Amino acid sequence: MFTGIIEELGEVVSIEEIGDSSRIRLRGPVVCTGARHGDSIAVNGVCLTVVDSPAELAAGTGEFSADVMAETLHRSSLGELAPGSRVNLERAMALGARLGGHLVQGHVDATGRLLSREPGERGADGTLRWEVLRFSLPDTVSRYLVEKGSITVDGVSLTVVEAARDSFTVSLIPATLALTTLGARAVGESVNLEVDVLAKYVERLLESRTLPALPGLSDPTNPTDPTGLPVDAAPGESQ
Repeated sequence: MFTGIIEELGEVVSIEEIGDSSRIRLRGPVVCTGARHGDSIAVNGVCLTVVDSPAELAAGTGEFSADVMAETLHRSSLGELAPGSRVNLERAMALGARLGGHLVQGHVDATGRLLSREPGERGADGTLRWEVLRFSLPDTVSRYLVEKGSITVDGVSLTVVEAARDSFTVSLIPATLALTTLGARAVGESVNLEVDVLAKYVERLLESRTLPALPGLSDPTNPTDPTGLPVDAAPGESQ
């Protein structure tokens, strides 16, 4: 699990295509600190597994490698990365740590595209105080978004400002613009989207909702009288 609070901007060092999958090598000194073989690191919101050996990690290069399967390349924007691409990196959350964003699984639900950027107010020194970004929203996930709810965009935990049927907006503060890839995203570029997992669980529970049989209540498929004996007569008829 992750929180959607990006720890550092990393960089793609190399990409090796292996059949229909890829092995990607990334530079991220912060997330590599204390990293072990098998650890989980989110790359642009996609949970990947560190595959380097203990000896390779002990070399202290500040780099790690991860295998990206065909399904992940198909479901996310990782297939569009190239050497030199900047990426958002976050290590898996530690149990008992503060949950600064929201619960993020690192499982991409869909991809969207940046539709527009609208600069907001500027401070006295001319620096941008906030910016509104609008992203496209596929039909498969639009029902999970609500105003002031949470969504993960390229691994960044954000609050939904406006939830339309086919798009949504978020408002980014200077820190998010400077410390994540969203500050440099160009209109038309794709991003990874992960909706709040709680919304999906609620939907699933409602789909399978059944009312428990309570003592003394009749079953519409097998009507009984208060004694629990079957009733053959229709309502209003003598028995």
